[in-house]
Amino acid sequence: MEFELSEEDRMLKDLVRRFVKDELLPLEPAVLEREASGKGLGLAPNERKKLDDVSRALGLWGLDAPKNIDGHDLPAVSMVGVNEELGRTITPFTLPPDSPNLRMLMATVTERQREAYLAPYVRGETISAIGISEPGAGSDPAAMTTRAERDGEDWIINGRKIWISRAAEADFTILMAITDKEKRARGGISAFLIDKGTPGFNVLRRIPMVGGVATYEIALEDCRVEGWKLLGREGNGFAPMQLRLGTRRVEMAAWSVGMAERALEMMCEFAPQRVTFGSPLSERQAVQWWVSDAATKIHAARLMTYDCAWKLDQGRDVRREISMIKAYATEMAWEVIDHAMQCFGAMGMTKELPLQLMASRLRTMRIFDGPTEVHKWVVARNLLGTNRRRQ
Repeated sequence: MEFELSEEDRMLKDLVRRFVKDELLPLEPAVLEREASGKGLGLAPNERKKLDDVSRALGLWGLDAPKNIDGHDLPAVSMVGVNEELGRTITPFTLPPDSPNLRMLMATVTERQREAYLAPYVRGETISAIGISEPGAGSDPAAMTTRAERDGEDWIINGRKIWISRAAEADFTILMAITDKEKRARGGISAFLIDKGTPGFNVLRRIPMVGGVATYEIALEDCRVEGWKLLGREGNGFAPMQLRLGTRRVEMAAWSVGMAERALEMMCEFAPQRVTFGSPLSERQAVQWWVSDAATKIHAARLMTYDCAWKLDQGRDVRREISMIKAYATEMAWEVIDHAMQCFGAMGMTKELPLQLMASRLRTMRIFDGPTEVHKWVVARNLLGTNRRRQ
């Protein structure tokens, strides 16, 4: 059993670490200042352009995109290392294209869709969003009510979606809808590609979230979608949607490892310097246990995430492992960062340190793409066989 990364993966991980250290970490003071002043969590246009130019020049675009569309076609194991390093910074930057929607497109596009949607997306020319959750139908896709009905060669879509990142600026949105009310999640959910500006695709409101980020609610009112923009086969949208969700959940586990590792490093640097009641914090047993537990749990989460990614690359069914790492890694990092904030005392409560934005990000990650409780339920019912008894 091999626990070492390949030389190529180590080199890539080191390259991304240097990119984070040289390009992303220096932007954190400005990011923190903007967020603290109520301007949200974002980058200035000149900052984003420089990051785009540098990351493209380093060959960091299209890492897991197909080689025949100028990608590198890297496996999931390679991407764990990449995302672990990206998780170390609160500077909001994604290496184009965003992997979850990319993976869903790769699994489903027709040749026409490949040229119109996938290829520009891989080249970093477009931004995508995905609409899955609905008011009253979050983690349970069977409760989805948004309907798509045929009208000749086209589809007419009506319904509402919520908690959509980038809905207002996305060039296209992958939208999930019911096409068979009887089958629903068992062959009745389809995916559609909806372009920005399509009549009937209405952004209702921007929803501010913790940590300076925002999501959107949209309404579809007799939204006409051309027939060729059905993504994949009719009624077969559930499996590609799960592929997309699984990709994001593995990313979240890797980001969590990166965030927790940075918080641990901050504690190890600060604790020997801070003296209270005549002794440095590093001599307090409580702090020592925080450090020890953090190192142990980070190690466990990292091994679990790489194990899951390796099995994914082998084509195995990893639904249980994905739920395990999504729940464990996000909760682990939440605990580590909470202890780091406690270690820093009042300074840990300020908006001058990255800890508070890391904590805010993790707080949303413990909900987004399935809350911790749902993932624990998935693992438990799989082990107890409760889903098989229900079928």
